[in-house]
Amino acid sequence: MTLSRFLLAVLIALLLPGCDERAASPSAQAGAVQQKVLRFTFQAAETGFDPVRVSDYYSGVVIAAIFDPLLTYDYLARPAKIVPNTAVALPEISDGGKTYTLRIKPGIRFSDDAAFKGKPRELTAADYAYAIKRFLDPKNRAQYAFLFEGKIVGLDKLAADAKKSGRFDYDAPVVGLETPDRYTLRIRLNETDFNFSHVLAFPMVSAVAREAVEAYANDTNAHPVGTGPYVLKQYVRSSKMVLEKNPHFREMLWNAEVGDNPENHQIAARMKGKRLPLIERVEISVMDEAQSRWLAFQRRETDIEYQLEELAPKFMNADNTLKPEFTSQGIRMERSVDPEIIYLFFNTQEKIGDAPNPFGGFAPEKIALRRAIAMAYNVEDQIRVIRKGQSVRAHYPIPPGVAGHEPDYRIGIPHDVRLANALLDKFGYQRGADGYRLQPDGKYLILRYFSQPTERDRQFDELMKRSLDKIGLRVQIQKERFAELNKLADQCRLTLRHAAWIADYPDGDNFMQLLYGPNSGQTNSACYRSPEFDKRYEQSRRLPHGVERNQLYREMARQMEADTAWLLTDSRYRNVLVQPYVVGFKKHPVYAHEFLYMDIDRSDARALKDGRP
Repeated sequence: MTLSRFLLAVLIALLLPGCDERAASPSAQAGAVQQKVLRFTFQAAETGFDPVRVSDYYSGVVIAAIFDPLLTYDYLARPAKIVPNTAVALPEISDGGKTYTLRIKPGIRFSDDAAFKGKPRELTAADYAYAIKRFLDPKNRAQYAFLFEGKIVGLDKLAADAKKSGRFDYDAPVVGLETPDRYTLRIRLNETDFNFSHVLAFPMVSAVAREAVEAYANDTNAHPVGTGPYVLKQYVRSSKMVLEKNPHFREMLWNAEVGDNPENHQIAARMKGKRLPLIERVEISVMDEAQSRWLAFQRRETDIEYQLEELAPKFMNADNTLKPEFTSQGIRMERSVDPEIIYLFFNTQEKIGDAPNPFGGFAPEKIALRRAIAMAYNVEDQIRVIRKGQSVRAHYPIPPGVAGHEPDYRIGIPHDVRLANALLDKFGYQRGADGYRLQPDGKYLILRYFSQPTERDRQFDELMKRSLDKIGLRVQIQKERFAELNKLADQCRLTLRHAAWIADYPDGDNFMQLLYGPNSGQTNSACYRSPEFDKRYEQSRRLPHGVERNQLYREMARQMEADTAWLLTDSRYRNVLVQPYVVGFKKHPVYAHEFLYMDIDRSDARALKDGRP
């Protein structure tokens, strides 16, 4: 090219709009800053993102990224430690544990949304009062209504009035929810509760804007509007969710309690003082099958994989360490037991709709049928075969790491097929000509077990059938998607199913409430109503964590076993696989979105090589 032509080309390039000589340079392109994107999967579909209208774990992860509770948890402190979030400080607790006063940080704003008509919208104390009221609005059918039922002075009366009139009056004053000024919230409880701070740290109890709720009406699950670090950018139901950094998120610097843990010090060395969030985009895909999730991680199409226990032999040695072929790639694994319980629950209602429930009620023969099933079901096979050894036997309704756990407690329902058969014989479940048992009145007996249409659940189906065949009980497997199973549970229409509950907050009340009678159709999927259990549970709610409350919990556990509403099975190991360029990850026992405290760094060759945090 001649000099004149070269100068002409440069002149044209400079005159073109938006053209930048640096952008045209290959070396500059190579050095361009890439958007920091984190990708991971859910093994089951979400149900939506209105904090008051959902209760599943997967929806909760997204909700925790979009909305803000008053309090939260320190990222690294173990055991879990409550710290202020949008509140200036931890609550001032007075009146013997019956009054909680909090002050909101001024200047926090909601993400931009059409509901605000183009104006900035500041977070106020009234937004939290409104959010709490929504839990008792009958039209919301809130699964977590139990958090506030019977607790806040005057709130239950407002809910009762709404049931009569068909309209919840959000403008009616509630003595127990006061906002004396724009930034102060005062909550008055009916009874002493020194554990109420855990409720205020639960992401479902986050501030929502009344304008947004009213604007989206029945579609609030698809239009979350919060003050949190992320906004929902893209949503394909049961398939994909994309979160992007909230441009108006308040200043928040990485700071956590490091303690003596060397790993915590390594994380803090790279993260301390940085403004959060550092990850600008989060892409979440729904993949039912573990094999698909595993292949995606191997191809580096995902950056963190949380749930692969059934494929553990593919990446773990016999001593539960990561295989060399993966450590050599810089992949890391974090291993811990989740603060969860897995349990097989029986619907204890006498009828489901208009149909008799074959093992519902508390007649001796009904309890005997439930007990025989519990004794026949082989939990050890569940752990050994289905979990591939990646879980531990659960004996107590409150798991380790949660206040109220009893490490020496042992479940009183043994695995004993011979005794299970004898129990059925004693209570009149005789075998018919085909070898399967009939009801005591001679009628046909068939049990329905509900599960999801996945490969993992197919293994549970086979184990259930194999276990019940040994005692002559015929079982029919009914397949439903995760969201549909949750809906049926809300209606008390599931007869027999495995369920999981992971800690919303690290206190035993969060687990024992799963068996409280008034929570039937909410979190009590067994629809279990025992006057003896309920009496003790109500007593426990008035006590702080300690010896007296723990004694009540033990009595409640034995009562549940006597009635056989559940069979506790196991708690899973969480073997989290992390790609080498993911910085700062540490699994929190209850905090749902660790990615707020993480970073992506593809520039550090050493991190890619040796997998440093």
